[in-house]
Amino acid sequence: MTNHTALPIPPAALKELRDTDDAGRPCVAYTATESGGPLRCCLRPAQAGDEIALVSYAPLRRWAAETWAKPGAYDEQGPVFIHADPCEGPDADPDDYPFSRPGALRTLRRYNAEGHIVGGRLLEIPETAADGFDAALAEAFADPEVALVHVRAVEYGCFQFEVRRGAGPRATSA
Repeated sequence: MTNHTALPIPPAALKELRDTDDAGRPCVAYTATESGGPLRCCLRPAQAGDEIALVSYAPLRRWAAETWAKPGAYDEQGPVFIHADPCEGPDADPDDYPFSRPGALRTLRRYNAEGHIVGGRLLEIPETAADGFDAALAEAFADPEVALVHVRAVEYGCFQFEVRRGAGPRATSA
């Protein structure tokens, strides 16, 4: 079982992204021709035939709007895949972290309550992915200044998922 909860893009944000993305562009749906693209709405890989969209997403900006943080220059946006129409949400195995291919490189960026970066860590996903993520996230949240962690793919810099202090049944304590 994982010790932390990987959070997908929230439903309210998905509703907006399916209209206009965080770069101000309209959402353009297409049919996936192959499987594997990481969907951030349900935290599972796309399947060939899924109607998906590649949109620009600003996770820290959206978190800051909820919390009144002021991330300033740390606010960034990037591409993410989502289902083009509403889906059932996360259906990933709660005992594993999404998009956890052994050997893949992830960066875990730590942010404080103002949305400023206060550290980070490179993680090469081990064979037992949950153990690697659990240790890296425990290390991050051992710092009381850390409010949330963004997990990103090193290869493309894409946002994978977010973990918040105190969010969800397996989350870290405050």
